[in-house]
Amino acid sequence: MIRETAPAKLNLYLHVGPVRSDGRHALASLFVFTEDGDAITVEAADDISLSISGPAAGALSGLPPRENLIWKATELLREACGVSQGAAIMLEKNLPVAAGIGGGSADAAATLRALIKLWNIEIADDVLAQLAFRLGADVPACLTGAPVLVAGAGEEVSPGPALPPLWACLVNPGVEIPTGPVFQAFDVANPAPAAPSAPALAATSHHALTQLMGQTRNDLQPAAIARAPEIADIINRLGQSRGVLGARMSGSGATCFALFAAAEDAQRARSEARDEGWWAMASPLILR
Repeated sequence: MIRETAPAKLNLYLHVGPVRSDGRHALASLFVFTEDGDAITVEAADDISLSISGPAAGALSGLPPRENLIWKATELLREACGVSQGAAIMLEKNLPVAAGIGGGSADAAATLRALIKLWNIEIADDVLAQLAFRLGADVPACLTGAPVLVAGAGEEVSPGPALPPLWACLVNPGVEIPTGPVFQAFDVANPAPAAPSAPALAATSHHALTQLMGQTRNDLQPAAIARAPEIADIINRLGQSRGVLGARMSGSGATCFALFAAAEDAQRARSEARDEGWWAMASPLILR
């Protein structure tokens, strides 16, 4: 049995540019990942199967297994590497779906990592990244689980800056935000966006991180707030938390996050969010 964590993905910033010739948006972003998230377990089997448990499993109950990104990742890897074995795959679903924190992408990436070990596959990093990009724009970055800079439409992934110890509080109002309509609303509001740019960073302190959050943005945040005004309320609440270094929405929403230097401040923000009836999680970030 092989187990892989599928951590939540946070966009510390997300700068969106014009639509490329392939129909994808040009992006510039800094991805970081929490230590906690979903979990993938795989075991040897003759055929492919997928079972789902966990507190957020109900949100996927109506989705046929073959339409799950985990199943698609499994079939894509088998075909690309000529594998005949099957696998019994178990997803422990802890993160909300359609939430802007890469849940499905992280699950697919964790599945690829686990199956490569289970099936003893030798595959070059660049080939694996190309396969991952065929599954979704966020999947290549989710393969690493470490801070990464993302450019292109998600296919250009490079090591991110050295970050100080950080905790994150994630808060979701329980509203699913489909990615497509948010990007469409961005296009309407920004018919000729500039090419996205990223600030130059090598290593950063807690103070520098606060400056980074102040100098950057999530370009999809206004469109998501128009669909779910609760997002603005959450960001405002998180931004007033004790010890907060910065707060904003992740991805296309609706999950928002705040960064903290101290675990107790992140945990306090989580408790306050749960008192409001929101889903919330506090977790350290993966820094390796």
